[in-house]
Amino acid sequence: MAESDSGARGSQRAIVERAIARSEYGLLTLRFRASVLDRYRERADARLIRTRTVGRIAIVRGWSIDAGIAPGEEEIEVFASDFAERLPESERAHWLDHLAGQPSSANFALMRLSGNACIDDGEPEAW
Repeated sequence: MAESDSGARGSQRAIVERAIARSEYGLLTLRFRASVLDRYRERADARLIRTRTVGRIAIVRGWSIDAGIAPGEEEIEVFASDFAERLPESERAHWLDHLAGQPSSANFALMRLSGNACIDDGEPEAW
């Protein structure tokens, strides 16, 4: 049985609240298209184990990372801390190639990354 949308939202909210309250930002999740796993299905030293909603990707005598499986099984999610600490640097570019971005403002991200507080993309509008 798949997780309900309201149950998933409640879990996400609880994680965000805890991450902010305790400054544990590694609890925030990164989402990836499930196709990120194809590379490991082809490797003899890789083990992919799962239930209906969670799984583990493990390389024998190497690394492992746990993942949540989104409803519909088209995306998986991992904790940011696991991505940074458990996934070898040599694997990260592959995972980032499969990053499942949510709808977002590219200019908002650019503002943060560049340190500029102003983006000139037209006249101010009523919100």
